[in-house]
Amino acid sequence: MNIKQYLDSTYLKTAAQAGLSEEDNNTIVKGFIQEAIEEGFKLIMIRPDKVKMAREMITAAKSKLLIGTVISFPEGINSFEEKLAEAQKAIEDGVDELDYVCNYEAFKNGNSELVKKEVYSGTKLAFDNHKVAKWIIEVAALTDDEIIKLSALIKNVIITDFKEECYANVFVKSSTGFYKTENNQPNGATIPTIILMLENASPLPVKAAGGVRTYEEAVAMIRLGVKRIGTSAAKTIANGEIATGNY
Repeated sequence: MNIKQYLDSTYLKTAAQAGLSEEDNNTIVKGFIQEAIEEGFKLIMIRPDKVKMAREMITAAKSKLLIGTVISFPEGINSFEEKLAEAQKAIEDGVDELDYVCNYEAFKNGNSELVKKEVYSGTKLAFDNHKVAKWIIEVAALTDDEIIKLSALIKNVIITDFKEECYANVFVKSSTGFYKTENNQPNGATIPTIILMLENASPLPVKAAGGVRTYEEAVAMIRLGVKRIGTSAAKTIANGEIATGNY
């Protein structure tokens, strides 16, 4: 198993969140991009304002590394018009994959129609530009029943409105890694939540983001059926070591 081709190496902290200057934070981002190029990971996942820089580095290196970015991150509460505008800018800057944060609060409050509209619109924009779309549902903010229903909602929008050959390019993704939980409860992917997602998102692929910290945990997720793993410790995991971060 080439585990590196399952790993989306991820750095999503702003300078303020990292407690750094913009220059120092940019240096970290560049380091993540360079490492992903050298290690042969599937994708580098960065903030939208870093996409253009990543595209320049990857082009210069003649690398096949994909670029992913997050949209309406991390709360997902932007209007779908704002989400589309942010995604369009990332497309123009050279992104390959768009990881939208689903408006899970609207879903929890019973506004499923809003979520259906954004899933359709965001996915269509991705497909119109030959990009992959992922929908982050933020499992730590949801009950098991809500995980089941939101995964199924996304699936049903896609199978209703898009052709079967498109299904592999729409992921349901577990987490942002930024959700604040109580009592140090997991805020990312766990085996039980991933099983619920796999059972209810199929035939759409699932991405496990956050909480995968070892090679063994990554392999376990892959054996369950996960197609991608988001982690800020991709090299550590690939080397069989134990990551110490939260994502």
